[in-house]
Amino acid sequence: MEEKRLPMSRLSVNRTAWSLAKKLCDQAEEFGVIVKETKSGTTLIDAGIKAKGGLLAGGIITEICLGGLGRAEIFTSRYDDLELPSISVYTDHPAIATLGSQFAGWQTIVGDYFAMGSGPARALALKPKELYKKIGYEDEADVAVLVLETAKEPPDNVIAHISNQCRVTPNSLTLILVPTTTLAGSTQISGRVVETGLHKLTKLGLDPKSVTRGCGYAPIAPPHPDFAQAMGRTNDAILYAGVTCYTVSKGDDNKLKEMVNKAPSIASGSYGRPFLEIFKKANYDFYKVDPALFAPAVLVINNTKTGNTFRAGKVNTEILKQSMGL
Repeated sequence: MEEKRLPMSRLSVNRTAWSLAKKLCDQAEEFGVIVKETKSGTTLIDAGIKAKGGLLAGGIITEICLGGLGRAEIFTSRYDDLELPSISVYTDHPAIATLGSQFAGWQTIVGDYFAMGSGPARALALKPKELYKKIGYEDEADVAVLVLETAKEPPDNVIAHISNQCRVTPNSLTLILVPTTTLAGSTQISGRVVETGLHKLTKLGLDPKSVTRGCGYAPIAPPHPDFAQAMGRTNDAILYAGVTCYTVSKGDDNKLKEMVNKAPSIASGSYGRPFLEIFKKANYDFYKVDPALFAPAVLVINNTKTGNTFRAGKVNTEILKQSMGL
């Protein structure tokens, strides 16, 4: 029996992101990336393995991860007495742009190769399928763009696997490679602050389709050459200093207030230490870390049905400084 597919939206995160990926290729020197084409015709964009990368690359990669349905801006912000580069993200299509595209929901495992995949191509491969059912979205495009958090170039069998999963030819596939230990990597991870908050709210019972706007900002963690240290810093940037705001078109105020109070990272029993310490205590097993921890520091929700606004959480600069080695 043929599997029933989700209704198509006119919004195509892959087609919209494809034009941004083309811009990244056309202006490779400006963005500090290296572009190459594999034997099968797939475009590989190195944003930090051998390439310089940087803030400009991290900014446009954030927008590509959002399927071209959001904007990212780099600025400098003060967190008490600490000045850090920061990234602001906003979208008028939060469910599709963040959960349907940006969310790092594709564990790309082929043989001994592993990378976390995020971005528009997920909406073709439906990774994970239950999330797309929840938001009622599925893309239909003959091109695919996937961002891989990795320090290794994918071999041919991995590229073939991804193109098959997306049902596109290899020459219609673009893969963007961004190591966590680089400035571009740190930038695009902090650029996930709105997605992190919406994912947490969805887990708490909020209908993501009711969210009409999403915006937020987070500091960009200083890069560290050690992967574990870099991962800790990038997580802490969101957990202890990420701020997000959402508008919803429907919902009971009492339930919204309850969800907002449960949503920030401070609601977790693991809150209060740099993420690397928490991760070490969990024997470097993500599944042993309290899932309630993965959230922005501050969340704000405005219910446009009633006009009421709810806020919870706080920015914790002391833990942020510890994480950044200050």
